[in-house]
Amino acid sequence: MENRSFPRMGRDVGVVGLGAWQLGADWGTVTEDDAHATLAAAADAGVTFFDTADVYGDGRSEQVIGRFVANRPGITVATKMGRRVAQEPGNYTLDNFRAWTDRSRANLGVDTLDLVQLHCPPSAVYATDATFDALDTLVQEKRIAAYGVSVERTDEALAAIARPGTASVQIILNAFRRKPLDRVLPAASAAGVGIIARVPLASGLLSGRYDEHTTFAADDHRTFNRRGEAFDVGETFSGVDFTTGLEAVRRLRPHVPDGFTMAQFALRWVIDQPGVTVVIPGARNPEQARGNAATAGLPPLGADAQDAVRQVYDELIRPQVHDRW
Repeated sequence: MENRSFPRMGRDVGVVGLGAWQLGADWGTVTEDDAHATLAAAADAGVTFFDTADVYGDGRSEQVIGRFVANRPGITVATKMGRRVAQEPGNYTLDNFRAWTDRSRANLGVDTLDLVQLHCPPSAVYATDATFDALDTLVQEKRIAAYGVSVERTDEALAAIARPGTASVQIILNAFRRKPLDRVLPAASAAGVGIIARVPLASGLLSGRYDEHTTFAADDHRTFNRRGEAFDVGETFSGVDFTTGLEAVRRLRPHVPDGFTMAQFALRWVIDQPGVTVVIPGARNPEQARGNAATAGLPPLGADAQDAVRQVYDELIRPQVHDRW
């Protein structure tokens, strides 16, 4: 597994991590035994970065990961905070930060959290000095070792990168969401801020496993959030209409190199982008976790594949998403 650096954390991680939203909720049922088997498969394959949040299953994902990493040293765990309350800037206070991180510390069974990220808060939160002063205080108090942000929009990412204490920015980046390549990744690289690329498979669309007849469970966000009914629609299929996404995958499939799956093609595209520190695909079972991790050992995509991704984006995806996020 190739390692890449979070310069402001002074820490290296494997370039393929594991996103753990699905171990908590909103992706159908995942039993604790299946969750532990998935975590073990990822770790055995060289994954050293797990990403979770206090809101995933209202703490279940954190708790499952905490029990696992207690016996697996060397894994960096990033969590997120702020989505368990009304999304109002006034809720982002030092007292709440202390309470939220204390809960996550208990869930994960640690004294100091490796990395805490604001979880897609209102845009006004990024413009407030008090927000970052409070996060600096958490570092001073050793509740957290470092902090970052998870964002919806590129302007939010750029605002956070400008703050000297920001160690990481988590942003949606995939073949259907190319806008961060324009300004966010170069700015982060110049500032020494790590980039955590989330939703790399566009909620599974880029895995190539779905067609017009695919259905999802009632408790899966790919059923209940297609129009943004529960949270930002960009989190589900990267904001791309499902039928459009299927057509885009069909156009990309002929460009998948021999020895790659469609999912690995999509993950390798993310890894190949300059400035990416770690990509965090989810996995619901050990087979998916091993397949994702194996992408780190595959060669970079050639110029023809890169051109194909750009062309499909420009023709099908850009009109839907580029100006929104």
